[in-house]
Amino acid sequence: MTLLESVLQRWDEVLLWGGLAAVVMTTVLESAQLLGFSRPSPPVRFGTFATGDRRRAIVYGYILYMIGAWLFAIISALILESIGASWWIGFLVGLVHGVFLVTVVLPLMAEIHPRIATRYEGPSSRRRLEPPGPAGLNYGRATPVSTVLAQALYGLIFAAGYALGGP
Repeated sequence: MTLLESVLQRWDEVLLWGGLAAVVMTTVLESAQLLGFSRPSPPVRFGTFATGDRRRAIVYGYILYMIGAWLFAIISALILESIGASWWIGFLVGLVHGVFLVTVVLPLMAEIHPRIATRYEGPSSRRRLEPPGPAGLNYGRATPVSTVLAQALYGLIFAAGYALGGP
């Protein structure tokens, strides 16, 4: 049986634990925003890919965020199936993912997101959101820490739950 077949046999666990881990991750990220540690809401950033209407962006953002979390759950399950499912492996996968997000993805957001101003061109009528800057520091000094922590928690929760149902 291939790795993908193993993961697909356990699709219900991938959805369950990916969804629960996403709820915790999103709660940490939204709490960081509400407490003033980080400014923008990650689901709003996702939603503004689809629409400029902020009310709709929140709804679309949460939907896109959950889809992304489930896609990452599939990738995580493939990794866990290949090297062994344990909470600490999941924590490391989430940690690496978080570091990748703050060092590569956040700085590139202004270049790929249709509504984030670039550091070279500044805001416009279409690009009104502030660019994240290096490691997302334009969004607050704790943004990199809260992002990496939230991703590591996602990985830990997903892997711990996924390991429970494993062989």
